[in-house]
Amino acid sequence: MSRLGKKPIVVPPGVEVKIQDGSVFVKGPKGELSKEFRREISMELRDNLFQLSLRSQSKLARKLWGTYVSLVKNMLIGASEGYAKKLILEGIGYRAQAEGKDLVLNLGFSHPVKFPAPDGISFKVEKNLITISGIDKEKVGQTAAKLRSLKKPDPYKGKGFRYEGEIIKRKAGKKATSSA
Repeated sequence: MSRLGKKPIVVPPGVEVKIQDGSVFVKGPKGELSKEFRREISMELRDNLFQLSLRSQSKLARKLWGTYVSLVKNMLIGASEGYAKKLILEGIGYRAQAEGKDLVLNLGFSHPVKFPAPDGISFKVEKNLITISGIDKEKVGQTAAKLRSLKKPDPYKGKGFRYEGEIIKRKAGKKATSSA
């Protein structure tokens, strides 16, 4: 039994939730989200409380129960508050600029890299801090991961993209280890 699934989800004020044919539609001040769910889990909405329960005791249904609760919670938070991830760009000559909705990056390559913004995602650039924001948690995280993969942090000098609060373990270079 899922501990998360047993508890009802409180719908925040200003957020509307609709359930139709196994799909959940969430509309809030930040925007609208919808997601289709499998039929193994039943959903109901009563008095601003969203409850998910099992239709069958199959192994798959029990696995999906807690996952669906988390997905619905993420949709409710996204529609009311939104999500943001911050990336720090370190390195001499490394720059990021917002050009319309897209991001133009100078990452030490022979050419600038143009990173297009997916639907529902916006970039904000302040010096070497890039903020990726949107209402879909999955999309925000995926965009941050794709951006970070363009130039992963170097373990020797620390150059490249890193998440805010991420600690990069530095390695000793040749000079420090070759004193025999």
